[in-house]
Amino acid sequence: MGDVTILKFGGTSVADAAAFTRVVTIVRRHGGPRPVVVVSALAGMTDALFAGAAAGAEGDVARAGRIVADQLDRHAGVGRSLLSGDAAVSFHDQLAQARQELAGLLDGLAGRVGDAAALRDEIVSYGERLSSSLLAGALAAAGVATRVVDARRCVITDETHGGATPLPADTECRMRAELVPLLEAALVPVLAGYIAATLSGRTTTLGRGGSDYTAALVGAALDAREIQIWTDVSGVLTADPRVVPSARPIPRLSYAEAAELAYFGAKVLHPKTIEPATARQIPVRICNSLAPDDPGTVVAADAAVWPGAVKAIAHKTGLTVLQIASTRMLGAYGFLRALFEVFDRHRTVVDVVTTSEVSVSLTLEDARALPAIVSELRALGEVSVEPHRAIVCVVGEGLRTTPGIAARIFTTIQDINVSLISQGASRVNLTFVVAEDRVYEAVRRLHEACFERERASTGGDAAIGRAAS
Repeated sequence: MGDVTILKFGGTSVADAAAFTRVVTIVRRHGGPRPVVVVSALAGMTDALFAGAAAGAEGDVARAGRIVADQLDRHAGVGRSLLSGDAAVSFHDQLAQARQELAGLLDGLAGRVGDAAALRDEIVSYGERLSSSLLAGALAAAGVATRVVDARRCVITDETHGGATPLPADTECRMRAELVPLLEAALVPVLAGYIAATLSGRTTTLGRGGSDYTAALVGAALDAREIQIWTDVSGVLTADPRVVPSARPIPRLSYAEAAELAYFGAKVLHPKTIEPATARQIPVRICNSLAPDDPGTVVAADAAVWPGAVKAIAHKTGLTVLQIASTRMLGAYGFLRALFEVFDRHRTVVDVVTTSEVSVSLTLEDARALPAIVSELRALGEVSVEPHRAIVCVVGEGLRTTPGIAARIFTTIQDINVSLISQGASRVNLTFVVAEDRVYEAVRRLHEACFERERASTGGDAAIGRAAS
């Protein structure tokens, strides 16, 4: 179905009634002949539901109830602005049912009745379930024939609550069975992002930011023409604009570049979004719902090398560096396997790894199991721990083959201590670790060196535009 366009709208794109109205216009203008809409919860809703769940788990059901009630009242206000007639009555009834069901789920958490993680997934799923109903109603009110589709009938996952993994064959089969008949009937399907279900029908979620992933799964299942991610910025930027105010949009990225940026801190795109798109070679366009005519960023299979090779600088804070040193590594097999089995047992993801003849250095973002991990690693060698570290990731096609890149980067930050460097694993990134309190300074300096001076020496943005086209 090559004429299908997937449009995913994030929480800031559906923050209030005015935002929903903008989304309706975008679907009509940019959705093409067969749009499929994926929507996140209203901005702030998921955080509030998590807070309500936490209060319920602590036994404070009254506070949990107030948190949830405030959000449902907010939805009621948006519904009154957008809907009328039977649609308004139907949404009012849905809200009343949600109030009743959420009260029971919060009581269950407080009373330790059932699996807490499963109850939490069920609670937070209401954000997307309500927003998809609101958006379908708003589209229908504007004359667009729509149908709400329960994403839990489409995205089928394992039973890992809070960050479930989709089962590809089951998901694609269910997705096509649910969506293709609607598209053939000229209806616009509206799905909740982020939420899914197990084969037995229990609600799961895909992890924070997972609505992007939902959109990519839909796009892959339908072999879509394009996947559009609508957010509050005009594409992927050359750096985090909160750190570098002069950061600007990147016209085009390769799948590999986008994947590195997403994983190492760029918030515009969920890291897993690229996988389904890459498998089917579907372009992903990141767009601004506040400025829908801006070109945004296109992520595709091919992307030219920019002048100077660097396209973006991402960073990630809150990391811990572990160093494991042991002479038993010399000429030994099985050592690295034993080391990484420790992290596997504690379900802890490792970000960056470097090795020498007698040592391994690596970074962790999730340090909840750190004491137990360190205790086990000491059986393998001497362990040192460096908290409060940050990763800086310099990304661009051609980094490995462009002479002088590393020299320019490290000369720019020569007075900032670098504790770990990695380039071998990817042709498109150079990654290193610095102290957390120096990372913003490092990113700002590198952006100036790689973009501001480069732009001046190559004739401005026009040269970059030619290289990226």
